[in-house]
Amino acid sequence: MDLLNAIILGLVQGLTEFLPVSSSAHLRIVGEFLGTGEDPGARFTAITQIGTELAVIILFWGDIVRILGAWCKALVGKIPRNDPDARMGWLIILGSLPIAVFGLLFQDHIETTLRSLWFTASMLIGFGILLGIADWIGRKKLKLGNLGYRHGIIFGLAQALALIPGVSRSGGTITAGLFLGYNRASAARYAFLLAIPAVLGSGLYQVYKSVALPCVEGATNCKPEVYGPLETLVATVVAFVVAIVVIKFFMIYISKRSFLPFVIYRIALGLVLFVLLGTGVLVAV
Repeated sequence: MDLLNAIILGLVQGLTEFLPVSSSAHLRIVGEFLGTGEDPGARFTAITQIGTELAVIILFWGDIVRILGAWCKALVGKIPRNDPDARMGWLIILGSLPIAVFGLLFQDHIETTLRSLWFTASMLIGFGILLGIADWIGRKKLKLGNLGYRHGIIFGLAQALALIPGVSRSGGTITAGLFLGYNRASAARYAFLLAIPAVLGSGLYQVYKSVALPCVEGATNCKPEVYGPLETLVATVVAFVVAIVVIKFFMIYISKRSFLPFVIYRIALGLVLFVLLGTGVLVAV
């Protein structure tokens, strides 16, 4: 049963990681309805996100190699430091700092208090409304070539908000981009590239913790994981396969259409979650 649940959660992770609907919120909610009736946990979520990020690396491999190569060449003076691809490398590094800092500073709260379903429901609705407003009033004129260091920091701060389930890593970053005036495709593309260091860093750190710092039964400072290494690995592989399809669909979709369906979905899901919590069908923690 745990293996089947892991497959379901991997499918959910792959479907929702790159849509602006919050994969961590969906894993949190779906986990409550599976046989375990428990939150899959921040560690499980972070590790399965490695699978979805590997999908980004494969699909954006050309961009990644070009940016990394230009950044290295600029670092040793072989090309100008203001080269667009070299600057993009620095912007990704700069934009990754906020989520790394806040992730370390508030790790305990992220893994416990902020995973309350009351927080999740509130964030789903609140950031759904913000996404709708940004998509409505945003100028959508700027492209990645216009991205500077001030905007890079703002993008990074927006991504850091995704540490709270319900915000959405891609949704928070895209919302910031739309408010800043970037078009939908550019905001989404940068959101995907910016997520690579953060997601891989977080996931690999959780892998290290699961191996080097396992939770001892009866300990008061940690909660045993719901899913073991095999189930987590299976979920990660499933998430990888599904994410490849979702990314291709999403980039085609946003080139022609608005984020309104995702806004409506987020608000509806948040309201349903409030009802389930209020009636006792779900327990917040």
